[in-house]
Amino acid sequence: MTTSDTAVHTQPFQAEVSELLHLMVHSVYSETDIFLRELVSNASDACDKLRYEAIANPALLGEGDALKIRIIPNKTAGTLTIADNGIGMERQELIDHLGTIARSGTKAFVSKLKEAKDGLGLIGQFGVGFYSAFMVADRIVVVSRRAGESDVWTWTSSGGSGFEIARASDEEASRIARGTEIVLHLKEDAKKYLETYEIERIVGAYSDNILFPIELVPEEGEPRQINSASALWQRSKSELTAEDYKKAYQQIASAFDDPAMTLHYRAEGRYSYAVLLFAPSAKPFDLFEPNRKGRVKLYVRRVFITDDADLLPGYLRFIRGVVDSEDLPLNISREMLQNNPQLAQIRKAVATRVVSELESLADKDAENFAKIWDAFGAVLKEGIYEDFERREKLLALSRFTTTTGEKRALKQVVADFKPNQTEIYYLVGDSIERLKSNPRLEAATARGIEVLLLSDPVDAFWTSMPTEFEGKPLKSLSQGDLNLDLIPRVDDKDEAKKDEPVADEAATIAVIKAALGERVSDVKASTRLTSSASCLVADSQGPSRELERILSQQNRGMRTKPVLEINLRHPMVAAITRAQAGSNAVDDLSLLLLEQAQILDGELPEDPAAFAARLNRLVLQGLG
Repeated sequence: MTTSDTAVHTQPFQAEVSELLHLMVHSVYSETDIFLRELVSNASDACDKLRYEAIANPALLGEGDALKIRIIPNKTAGTLTIADNGIGMERQELIDHLGTIARSGTKAFVSKLKEAKDGLGLIGQFGVGFYSAFMVADRIVVVSRRAGESDVWTWTSSGGSGFEIARASDEEASRIARGTEIVLHLKEDAKKYLETYEIERIVGAYSDNILFPIELVPEEGEPRQINSASALWQRSKSELTAEDYKKAYQQIASAFDDPAMTLHYRAEGRYSYAVLLFAPSAKPFDLFEPNRKGRVKLYVRRVFITDDADLLPGYLRFIRGVVDSEDLPLNISREMLQNNPQLAQIRKAVATRVVSELESLADKDAENFAKIWDAFGAVLKEGIYEDFERREKLLALSRFTTTTGEKRALKQVVADFKPNQTEIYYLVGDSIERLKSNPRLEAATARGIEVLLLSDPVDAFWTSMPTEFEGKPLKSLSQGDLNLDLIPRVDDKDEAKKDEPVADEAATIAVIKAALGERVSDVKASTRLTSSASCLVADSQGPSRELERILSQQNRGMRTKPVLEINLRHPMVAAITRAQAGSNAVDDLSLLLLEQAQILDGELPEDPAAFAARLNRLVLQGLG
């Protein structure tokens, strides 16, 4: 044993932890009950981990008491203790778990926490619940002995810049046979948490379904269990109320919103398992973390195994809850989970059931489905790109903003097809507002055709594949050729425009091509435009312009040269025809056609300074 192991060691917090503690200590939250829920939840996790590790090493459990959590108020000392006899922590684990936040995105989390008026919903979701104890305590002492170890360590902090690690005293060590004891020295304004009725109220509200007994040890009287300690998902639906499900959701998901959808059933047959899943009604801030990990917990015969088993595909990662198998071996390792055929069947069946339940909700409870779609629609659409087997179902579930309205289903769009319309038309861009003013809509608008306006980044990906709904292909208005001639126009004025003079197509295209050179791949007469002069489109065989833009931002692809489409009836195009080929006016007008099309797409001209000079030159010429 080294001297450093036995001496009191002071260590600073990780920068993000210090910032987080500053927020906690200065009480930015209106409700502080969360601290007890989080500490009880951490104690439950410690018991779960011990039970899991004891499958391979039964000696870790020894002959000690059954796994449980104790809450001990002490009014004389002004302390509240939360103790468990779970896995415990050794010295380095105390430093790692309580001195740093290892999870990715921590800085984003702290930033989000600063902005939130009330951060309750964020704390538990990010796994930093331990630090919420500093909302009510001005000093915290953690004493811990890891299962199977003889050494006992203390971690102490007053919520400042750092913490102390030292070997526990004999008196402290004698109290901890195994597990962790957290002693909160409560602030004066938090002494209400020493009242037994307050403790029972919080445990009843947030932790009743913790699988381990929670004992309240009052200063006077006998210890008593204050939670039901039952696996709610193993109980019959007829025994449970909406309030039971709400509490279970909030405890399992570390959330404060109400579930928008609850799915509870038992599968019997080749494999037996219980399922309790929830769709939140509020979006967690880490929904788009790059690893796209799910948050469904895997149990085997009520023994927690992992919350990292990928029990649902990535596009359903917002679902929270529990799957409890009766058939998987208890000693299954996390490495074996990915290749286990039983689990693969469970994954497939549960994903199918979740999608089916979402379909049912969309039909029967549009209000709650709308909450799910508003929060997670962009995530669900990832499945259109990834899950060929369920693509049609996910398309049917999807709700779109269109030129007609919001939250439109494809079934509604198809029902409102115009005469001779055979395709579903869409336009992809970076914002709904910009899409609504996009010149590529003009031909469709002239015919009263409803167009999907797609502004989520994932839209550029799923539309890159050949996709159809109920036999109707989806067709982009910004890619490839477009022929809407068979669909009648709704405006006689537009019909009359057919008689307006048209610039000579071959000659006009030739001079514009000569002026633009290698800036574009081709110049074509447009069938999309009715009032605008020009627009840019992508070739039918390559990626869309929006997909290219996203990939180029991530340095994952090169931008190809676009096709410039021109409106031969537009005065600006006619002016090019009248101008002398090779003149400065032809070059300026041709480049202006390209650059204004780029601006309408949300892009900068290749040379903004040259664009400004060219525009000034043309304006001054017009002013004469």
